[in-house]
Amino acid sequence: MKNAAAPIPLGLKLLFTAFLAVMVPVYWVNYGPTNFLYFCDVALLLCLISIWTGHRLPASMAAVGILLPQVLWCTDFVGELLGGRLLGMTSYMFDPNRSLFLRGLSFFHGWLPFLLLFLVKRLGYDRRALPAWTLLAWGLCLVAYFWLPAAGTIMPDPKIPVNINYVFGFDDARPQTWLPAPLYLVGWLLTLLVVIYLPTHWALRRWPAPKLADVSDEVVMSWVGDRGRSIRAKSA
Repeated sequence: MKNAAAPIPLGLKLLFTAFLAVMVPVYWVNYGPTNFLYFCDVALLLCLISIWTGHRLPASMAAVGILLPQVLWCTDFVGELLGGRLLGMTSYMFDPNRSLFLRGLSFFHGWLPFLLLFLVKRLGYDRRALPAWTLLAWGLCLVAYFWLPAAGTIMPDPKIPVNINYVFGFDDARPQTWLPAPLYLVGWLLTLLVVIYLPTHWALRRWPAPKLADVSDEVVMSWVGDRGRSIRAKSA
């Protein structure tokens, strides 16, 4: 659904598009095309669609899917920065074999949640986002599980991602061993839905909706004014 009542500022459109115009080719060259199957990268592309079309469903899908994981990413990064280790999902940010520029691009994880909240507030939240994102995310996980490199795979270029979307566990160096791999995958898919997507969906349903009253009043007053002028013209 498109909401023309609250247009996205042109400056934001251009700035976000410029970021992706730099990030996408840099990531493609350094990480390969499979990197764009990560939830966060898919969310960026969904944001781009909403920003330029005004359709709220893509931004709503991205918000449901990655708001909580991005908070976890930021927490893990701060932990690594302070010398601790939570999940290790941001260890690559401290890899000296990756340029500072390449690592710096990944700081989008920090500002993307704020952009998504802005878009949802501006465009409104589409409740279809929960089933739409869930099906998309589960599809991405199945692709990663059956066709992409598993955790522990030695790649010719160590920057090429393995264990995309953590379908083999949270350690990219080795698969988890405490559950059979298919059982872990099913449990992971259900965990994503119950622990991440559903709570975010419920919260976003209560997020302040865009104000449409002002636009409606403006349309009504315009119609009344035109009607009044027409009546006076006929009377004259």
